[in-house]
Amino acid sequence: MRLSRRAAMAFGAAGVAWMGAPAMAQAMPAPSRFDLTGPGGRRITVTQWNPVGTPVGTVLFSHGAASAPHYYDLILGPVVAAGWRVLAPLHVDSREHPDTAHYPGLASWKARLEDFAALTDHIGHVPYVAMGHSYGGLTALVLGGAQSVPPPGWTGPQCDGKARAVIAFSPPPAIPVLITKEGYGKLAVPAIIQTGTIDVMPGADPKEPEPWKAHLDAYEAAAPGGHRYGLVLEGVSHYFGGLICDFSQKGPPAVQGIKDANRIAGLFLAAYGRGDHRARVRLDAAVSPNLPVRLMMK
Repeated sequence: MRLSRRAAMAFGAAGVAWMGAPAMAQAMPAPSRFDLTGPGGRRITVTQWNPVGTPVGTVLFSHGAASAPHYYDLILGPVVAAGWRVLAPLHVDSREHPDTAHYPGLASWKARLEDFAALTDHIGHVPYVAMGHSYGGLTALVLGGAQSVPPPGWTGPQCDGKARAVIAFSPPPAIPVLITKEGYGKLAVPAIIQTGTIDVMPGADPKEPEPWKAHLDAYEAAAPGGHRYGLVLEGVSHYFGGLICDFSQKGPPAVQGIKDANRIAGLFLAAYGRGDHRARVRLDAAVSPNLPVRLMMK
């Protein structure tokens, strides 16, 4: 089944044309790459960034549709600098994947689940934080217990229960063929879900006063009392003005938005990835209904 253009754009699949790195650079250590074997012998290439010294933990990252891991230095750099090892598969929906033409529409969703089944098996009994952007934000939420509509040919659980927490940048709203609000409500771990006030899906109802709120479906559906946070950044688009995922997107670059996103996500990562009580106190103290950085908690 092919997704409609509107649904595909909800997680960043359309209009991607790589135009080179943004001017705002983030120092990153040189990554390494290795291959895993998926169902049917499919090759899954994983990019790995290791921090200086002993890692404090593991982050599994999922890129947006049509993108690739190396377009996310501005949000992954601070994670690696904080001591985390980051592992990120190249999904079949990436325009850089050699076999992308063989995985139209929802075929890519099954492959994404397979990518992380292979990767979590590879790391063994190691807890991790799941992190992702757009389509990858949905992927991360499913690793944290949210339940998608099972793709054709998929049986059994969609996650392994090893995720400690989830960081989801602009995940898609509920899309009936992919995930429902009830499915998002199955989220089982602490999570932070981010969007921006100009993060609007193509085709959104022009009469809707705040159409960007659709990206908070996962936050709204999650049960209260489970350390769930919703983050809204003023003037931030789906791509932070072309700073992540797709460098060709319309600016201006949301430089302050990236800084605010990294600051809040960093506190969350320390609080729920490492169990840092002081970071959790600081995170909860940042809860505010006011823009430019609106942080909600339930």
